[in-house]
Amino acid sequence: MLRFKILASVVPLLAAAVFARAEIGSVSHPCVAFGDTSVELTSLFWTAGTHVAFTDDPAQATVRVQITDNADAADFVVVDDGPGSEADSCQAGPVRRLISIAAQPVDGGQVIYLSTDGPADYRIYVRSKTFSQREAAALIVGARGSHGHFQAASL
Repeated sequence: MLRFKILASVVPLLAAAVFARAEIGSVSHPCVAFGDTSVELTSLFWTAGTHVAFTDDPAQATVRVQITDNADAADFVVVDDGPGSEADSCQAGPVRRLISIAAQPVDGGQVIYLSTDGPADYRIYVRSKTFSQREAAALIVGARGSHGHFQAASL
């Protein structure tokens, strides 16, 4: 009977380890490099150092991100579907920050209001096969240390 209890408690742990290893080994998560720091989205909530959430209510937001149709007017531009995209730029950074998108606001985490108009803290332009507008907004908001704009980023 004791063997059965041990086996019953070990099997779920092994399954969780296999699942976590498959998630961690995956390199398909959106990632950008800001100087020496790479910022990557993760689906593993507990590994992320920063959590962001989205809201449809501008009054609930701590950060407003505007989606623009003009790359010249944007603070953050994501265009990665051409032959010049830098697929390995995030692997080069010595510092890596993991960002997760939470379903609900997490204590101390940023809450993003994503819209096409109105005043905004950041303006983004996204034309990508791998990044969604939400993911690009989460990366720029999660990567910011203070309430300032970034000077340069690469994919």
